[in-house]
Amino acid sequence: FQLSQTVAYQSFRLKDYGFRVGTDVLSEGTLNNLSYTATIARNSAGPSLIFPTYGSEFSLGVKATLPYSLINKRDYTDLEPAEKYKWLEYYKFTFRGKWYTAFTKKLVMMTNAEMGFLGHYSEILGHSPFERYFVGGDGIATFQLDGRETIGLRGYENNRLSTIEGGTIYNKFQLELRYSITDSPSASIYTLGFLEAGNSYNNFRNYNPFQLKRSAGLGVRIFMPAFGLLGIDFAHGFDPLPGQSVKSGWQTHFIIGRQF
Repeated sequence: FQLSQTVAYQSFRLKDYGFRVGTDVLSEGTLNNLSYTATIARNSAGPSLIFPTYGSEFSLGVKATLPYSLINKRDYTDLEPAEKYKWLEYYKFTFRGKWYTAFTKKLVMMTNAEMGFLGHYSEILGHSPFERYFVGGDGIATFQLDGRETIGLRGYENNRLSTIEGGTIYNKFQLELRYSITDSPSASIYTLGFLEAGNSYNNFRNYNPFQLKRSAGLGVRIFMPAFGLLGIDFAHGFDPLPGQSVKSGWQTHFIIGRQF
């Protein structure tokens, strides 16, 4: 078991940012993010970190700021966006769980379930423009200065299952069947077949845990101490991207590091 706690402060100076928050457009200003994070995790997976054959990994985290709008009793109705969000306020809950089940020494099933929720204290302010979820693609994190969380969902283009502003709720479910080709110290190689489903939502009004974007595919992973974990996946998305009517179809994803 592991319990970790963090207090962090970030300052963002925006110039021509152009982020839409409801009817407001946040383009200029200085934003401050003072947050507290607590995560409790349990890891019993093993014996190999690259190809676990038994055990599980669980984590439950919360991240929150002070509820400034409830403390200072200020009227935020007619303030400019830069003044409204000068001090970001939000709370987040994240859960992730993985289980490993071995059928043979080389054939293992990995089951994964995860979800996240971004909440707000004030209806006038609404959700924070930062700290949002972006779902879809290879899961490789890029441009995280705004605190976003990048959630991989193979079979779809990167971040395209969320709106351009990002989602405030997401869930993801995954089955992955892995077969070890070699587990030598110089190079570990395994192949995999997977089924995935997940989605991103803007709020509880349009949240539907059964309205999921589905995909399936095959891939391979190679771990070498000099380069880390590398891989490639060929995934087929069975559903269309938001706003489109044609299914996503075949996508190729290159994996660097442990994304799934």
